[in-house]
Amino acid sequence: MQIYRLSCVTAQIGPGWRCSGYIARAVERVLVLNASYEPLNVCSLRRAHVLVWKGKAEVIESHGKPLRSSCSTFTRPHVIRLVTYVRVPRGVTKRISRRVLFARDGWKCVYCGTEGNRLTLDHVVPRSRGGTSVWENVVTSCAPCNHRKGDRLLEETSMTLRTPPRPPTPVLFIRLATDHVPDTWRRYLPGLDVGAAVAAA
Repeated sequence: MQIYRLSCVTAQIGPGWRCSGYIARAVERVLVLNASYEPLNVCSLRRAHVLVWKGKAEVIESHGKPLRSSCSTFTRPHVIRLVTYVRVPRGVTKRISRRVLFARDGWKCVYCGTEGNRLTLDHVVPRSRGGTSVWENVVTSCAPCNHRKGDRLLEETSMTLRTPPRPPTPVLFIRLATDHVPDTWRRYLPGLDVGAAVAAA
């Protein structure tokens, strides 16, 4: 297990001593949960430490080896939970990227189920027909199906969607944001096995 040595940043943080932060020499990811234990995202070790130190989050899971600076020792967080619930508006979603889109759809064409390297992004309702670039209107399509559908609506073709398009879950974004999901995170990430399967496909 890697040990992080931290450099102190001078600032008054309590009676009798000064040491507010650190500069980590390597980047480590920390899972961030909402106050409801719903997974939100991942952040850097430094950011997690600051949130905990300011009282905005609490450590739920920690590493065995602490964070050490020249003037103090801190708990090294692995999973943190926000103290105050953060409302995530439904209308606010992450921008569409092909990698996340293909992972959401299992790296398969939603029309015929084909897997392969010729995957493209398709608008269910074409932009020429008023369709917008939102998660509920974009799907993974193989090149032949995309060409076959063209600028037509589904009801104008014999094609159907195998699964309805929906915004990706936070778990999928978290899975794609890290190379490896630690075992201590898994209990907080429902549906991770499905997300891992499609992300690794």
